[in-house]
Amino acid sequence: MFRGSITALITPFKNGQIDWQAFDNLIEWQIENGTQGLVPCGTTGESPTLLSNEHMSIVKRCIAAVKGRVPVIAGTGFNSTQKTIEMTGFAKEAGADAALIVAPYYNKPTQEGLYAHYRTVAEAVNIPIIIYNIPGRSVVDMIPETMGRLAKVPNIIGVKDATADLSRVKKQAMNCGAGFCQLSGEDATIYDFLEQGGHGCISVTANAAPKLCADLHKAWAAGNKNKARAISERLMPLHSALFYESSPQPIKYALKQMGLLSSDELRLPLVRASEPARKAVDKALAGVGGLLEEKNTALRACG
Repeated sequence: MFRGSITALITPFKNGQIDWQAFDNLIEWQIENGTQGLVPCGTTGESPTLLSNEHMSIVKRCIAAVKGRVPVIAGTGFNSTQKTIEMTGFAKEAGADAALIVAPYYNKPTQEGLYAHYRTVAEAVNIPIIIYNIPGRSVVDMIPETMGRLAKVPNIIGVKDATADLSRVKKQAMNCGAGFCQLSGEDATIYDFLEQGGHGCISVTANAAPKLCADLHKAWAAGNKNKARAISERLMPLHSALFYESSPQPIKYALKQMGLLSSDELRLPLVRASEPARKAVDKALAGVGGLLEEKNTALRACG
C-alpha cells in the first residue's frame, strides 16, 4: 500500500520546452527531504497540455532518476479509454510502480460509464491502478458504491480523493475494504483525512515543502498526533496560497521564488500567477518558517 507524503510533481518549462535539469533537480530535492513517492504527469504536471512524446519522456525520466528509491505513480488518465490504456501500458513497460488515472473529464460519463472505463483499463494493463476522483475538474463524481464495485478488480488498489468530503473516507472503506489505499488530493484536509482512516496524500504543497509534509506523515505513523497536527496548522497558510487560483500557477511561482525553477512558465490555457496570487504566496512562504531558509539549498541543487 502507498502511504505518506507523495508529491504531485510539477512539469518545469523554459521557452516552451521541458526544463530537464530543473526536473532532475526537483526529484533529487524531493527525495533528500523525505518524500515517500512521486507522481509525474498528473494534472499538477499539466498532463492535458503535454504532447504524447513529452508525457512518455517525463515518465521514463522520472523512473530513471528515482532509481527505485521511492515509488513512482505515473499519471496516465485521459478522457479517452483507449488512450488511457495506451499510456498506462507504456507506464508499466517503463517500470512505474502504479498508475494514477483521473476520472474522464468533459465526457461526463455515468456511474456505469466510470465503472466500464476503469475496469476496461485494469483488464488491459496489469499494473496497480489508483482512481483519481476530482469532481471539481472532471465534473463527474465517483460515488463510494461504484468505487466498491471497482475495488473487486484485483489491480484497482486505491483512490486519490479530491472531493474534500471527509465522510468519504469511512464510506469508501466500508464499500472497498480496509485494504483499499486512500490518499487525499486536498492538502488542507490532510490531518483530518488521516484521522478518518486515510493513508496519505498526493500533494501539491509537497513540491515546495517536502520535508514538512513528510514529517507530518512520519509523526502520524509514529503515533505523535500532536506533532502532526502542529505541522498541519503551520502549513495551512501555504495550502491556501497555493490554491489562490488555478493550480499549478501558484506552486510554480513558489518554486521559482525558492530557487528551484528558473521560470514559472506554464502551458496555455494556464498563465503565470497573478500579482495578488504572487503576494499571497510570498506571504505564505515567509510565514511558514524554514521554507525560505531552504532557499540556498534549493539554489545549490539547481547548480
